[in-house]
Amino acid sequence: MHKGKIKKLVRDRGFGFIDDIDGREIFFHQSSLIDVNFTALNEDQQVEFEVEKSDKGPRAIKIHVVQ
Repeated sequence: MHKGKIKKLVRDRGFGFIDDIDGREIFFHQSSLIDVNFTALNEDQQVEFEVEKSDKGPRAIKIHVVQ
């Protein structure tokens, strides 16, 4: 599991970016969220996630909010 925080949300398009602890910016889509609604997310919120390769670079999947 990777750890990071929500960097930017593009609410009208349903995606955003996470800053992971290694300093990488990783794309995510709202369909990759687990147990949280996209509209409930806030920037700087701590998350845990897995990373998969996509044709456009790394993508966060299985994203959980850290309480």
